[in-house]
Amino acid sequence: MRTLKNYVVIKEYDSLVRGEHASLPANYVSLPEKTFDELENFVITHKSESGVEALELLSISSKRGIGKVISAKNYVGLIQMKDGTQIEILPKIYTRENDHSVTETRKIFLKMLKSLKDSPFKSFNHSSLGTTPNNLFEIFIRMFIDETRELIKKGLRSNYIGVEENEKFFKGKLLINEQIKRNIVHKELFFVSYDLFHLNRPENKLIKATLIKLLKTSTNSKNLKDIEKLLVAFEMVDVSVHYEKDFMSIKTDRSTKGYEFVLLWSKIFLMNKSFTTFAGANVAYALLFPMEKIFEAYMGNVIRKHFGASNKVILQDRSFYLFDEPRKFNLQPDIVLKSKESTIIMDTKWKLLSPSYTNHAITQADMYQMYVYSKKYNARKTCMLYPLHEGLTANDTSGLSYLSDDGVEVEIIFVDLQQMARSIERIAHFV
Repeated sequence: MRTLKNYVVIKEYDSLVRGEHASLPANYVSLPEKTFDELENFVITHKSESGVEALELLSISSKRGIGKVISAKNYVGLIQMKDGTQIEILPKIYTRENDHSVTETRKIFLKMLKSLKDSPFKSFNHSSLGTTPNNLFEIFIRMFIDETRELIKKGLRSNYIGVEENEKFFKGKLLINEQIKRNIVHKELFFVSYDLFHLNRPENKLIKATLIKLLKTSTNSKNLKDIEKLLVAFEMVDVSVHYEKDFMSIKTDRSTKGYEFVLLWSKIFLMNKSFTTFAGANVAYALLFPMEKIFEAYMGNVIRKHFGASNKVILQDRSFYLFDEPRKFNLQPDIVLKSKESTIIMDTKWKLLSPSYTNHAITQADMYQMYVYSKKYNARKTCMLYPLHEGLTANDTSGLSYLSDDGVEVEIIFVDLQQMARSIERIAHFV
């Protein structure tokens, strides 16, 4: 792919190599030896909080004439090394603009991220890309900035905070014991307790802590300038120092309306929460997304949007079991589309099929699964949705069909993520 100073961009299945080489294949990128070694150590030794091993995200192998290589798998996103190196891993998405494939892929990927449940990407607007460099981390910071700005426009929420102070004027409740202890000489003072309506609530403290952290980590001049402007609104707010405690103390009610996405971003930046997150001795953080889950969520949203008005669309349906006596081995197709006349089952598969492999690399297990779905749901047709890519022939892109003599039909549909309208037409043909 390509590399700038301290910023490397690769795609799924591409590889990083140790040190400089006279010539490398197009899908190999050099890393400085020290950075490569630190990344290798991270891959070998670390797990995420959810228990995912780093080896599931990146593989280590050796290639003749090159030496050790670290290859991307099906997780995409950003790895920030503590030496300042940023490694951006983008999905393998077919685009027609070879000269701008990275930019176009990034746009498609960000659009797909909006489909993730309980994520801060839902309000993402592509117009923000024009004000930030082509850098995922700075784009994420820009999203947080935009959300925080909107929150400030609507007004930061305040809260009543209990205060005990020596005051010149009497207000609230006089604390007699403290008054005697502290003011026996200073008759002009009152030691009182009262409630103060103040901005210093946990939500605002966490947002301020996030802004201060990003002020130290962002390298984009516009982002830095905007963060400084936003901090003015938090001048009277303390900085959160106990993140987990403050997040746990937040109560979702009418007073926190408008804070949802801002706090999701704060949790990501402050605590490396959400997605598949890692941190280690030489890795500041890694925000990595499983592409199979993103593709599944995105296609579910697309199908529901385009076909949900006149059909019933169920995502992750759990109505049937493989066995009924006892009810065991729950079936869970990604998408169930029901019309008045029939049922269609769809499953998403983030995998690159190729005519050079046996059965295009469609596994028997997947076909068995679709066969069972067809029988249990009495489906008119079942479909597997795979991403379109440049390795397919012209004949393949129109799809593949399989029909058994007992009436089970399985369609293979290749989804063009750059031109979704074509794929919707193709799917509509079977609905």
